[in-house]
Amino acid sequence: MRVIPYLLFITLTFALSGNTFKSQPSRYCQIFGSIAVVDDPRRAHYKVYVEESEGLADVIVFVEEIRLYADRVGIWHFMENPGLADYVIYFEDNKHFADFSIYYTDIESFARCNN
Repeated sequence: MRVIPYLLFITLTFALSGNTFKSQPSRYCQIFGSIAVVDDPRRAHYKVYVEESEGLADVIVFVEEIRLYADRVGIWHFMENPGLADYVIYFEDNKHFADFSIYYTDIESFARCNN
């Protein structure tokens, strides 16, 4: 019975201190730059599913032709060589096996993390 006062004390101390449990941004929300696509999911950093709807996607992706300009979240430059790419991905056919989902946009300013 002595445990309950201690738990109450800890809970009140935490609540009154102003600390909260904040969710950290997902790792996929920090992906930008050069991306290489591989055929083997074991060689990829992430397995990605391509959504047909913007509202269901985790990341809205704009494909940039120039690598230098792929400098913020959701702006990807695709390249052939996985050894030189910032990230290596595998396109997953089944959404349940993917690490996150993307939707392609034609407008650069729409590229963002969608959570």
